[in-house]
Amino acid sequence: MTIQQFLLILRARYKTAFAVLVITVLAALTVSLILPKQYTASAAVVVDVKSPDLVSGLLMQGMMAPGYMATQVDIINSDRVATAVVKLLKMDASPAVQAQWRDATQGQGNITDWLANLLQRNLDVRPSRESNVININYTGTDPQFVAAVANAFAQAYIDVNLDLRVAPARQYATFFEDQTKAAREKLEKAQQSLSDYQQKNGITSTDERMDFETAKLNETSSQLTSVQGQTTDSQSKRQSSKSDTIADVMQSPLINGLKADIARLEGKLNDSNVNLGKNHPQTIRAESELATLKAQLDTETKKITSSIDTAYQVSKQREAQLQSSLAAQKARVLVLNKQRDELNVLRRDIESAQRSFELVSQRASQTNIESQTTQTNIAVLNSASAPTSSSKPKVLINVLVSVFLGTFLGIGLALVLELANRRVRSIEDLVEALELPVLGSISSASGMLKLAHSPSGANR
Repeated sequence: MTIQQFLLILRARYKTAFAVLVITVLAALTVSLILPKQYTASAAVVVDVKSPDLVSGLLMQGMMAPGYMATQVDIINSDRVATAVVKLLKMDASPAVQAQWRDATQGQGNITDWLANLLQRNLDVRPSRESNVININYTGTDPQFVAAVANAFAQAYIDVNLDLRVAPARQYATFFEDQTKAAREKLEKAQQSLSDYQQKNGITSTDERMDFETAKLNETSSQLTSVQGQTTDSQSKRQSSKSDTIADVMQSPLINGLKADIARLEGKLNDSNVNLGKNHPQTIRAESELATLKAQLDTETKKITSSIDTAYQVSKQREAQLQSSLAAQKARVLVLNKQRDELNVLRRDIESAQRSFELVSQRASQTNIESQTTQTNIAVLNSASAPTSSSKPKVLINVLVSVFLGTFLGIGLALVLELANRRVRSIEDLVEALELPVLGSISSASGMLKLAHSPSGANR
């Protein structure tokens, strides 16, 4: 079908198309005037996604996600928020509403769910573009009621959002409270173990006690080394074959004096033997004095060697005592080392339990505060007020839509009628119908008459 054929069909059946258009417009206008007026109230809430959390001071990364605002819109449209609105407005307590519910459901189901479903039908939630504002629109026949419902949805959304945030914190608070008790018991048990160990072993200050015992061990070791040197020296003196070669004997002033006296008397005795003879009283006296000096020298020498032997015995006994004391002191130091290691283990247990207790206690305090918070990142930007003008039905828009629809229906009806009763309205229709070539065409008589009555035709 060409455009010319289409226009010829419309010219031939314009009355039918126009009648359909008029009927459609009148029907839309009538329905728009008959339908009850509906009012739309709008409440706006703003979602703060950039400010840090007031309790933890941290920026919640989930708020910056692309789907965060879509999630908030789904929450507002959820059954939970709608149920909260019913409870806020106390709609389920109205006798008239209860009667409507019984008539509609024959008393089956829950009235709260039924009312929540009805409220959701007229709810329209739209987030603003490129902003964090969400508009909550509610439509109804009563201006005061729709404003109350819109504000109730905004408040219920804030309450549900707060509950969604606080409920996990409450669960965590209970969990961390139990963990804190367990950590405190573990810390107290570790401290009690350390105290019992100290009381059992009589330990007051491990470091000072260890330093004292170590110093005592070092002192005993030094004494033993010194005594062992003395014993070795005494033993070497005792083992000497000649007593007069011992250093103590050779260095004794008394023995050296006796030796000098003996040498002097021996010289004098030799002179007496030569000059006076062996039987001379002076010679005999010199021999007697010499014998006395030698006896005295021998006695003093024996005293020194005896003292060396005594010193050796004393050194051996002292060495044995010191060795025994050293062994006992070493054993004591080893015991103290073991006790110190065990104390260090107990102290580390206490430190570990202390750190665990502090960490869990801090987390418990934070979750406890979070579970008691009453603040959210959502605030009411604009409260809904009772609308003064109706939002539906929109008469002008409905009429414009009916004009477009009526035009479309009229044209469609004209085409259907034409196809049902096809007529020849142009040369193209004749060619399509007969499938023969057209040799010529004659204009319509009305066209010829119009041409004859025209001034240009009269001149011809």
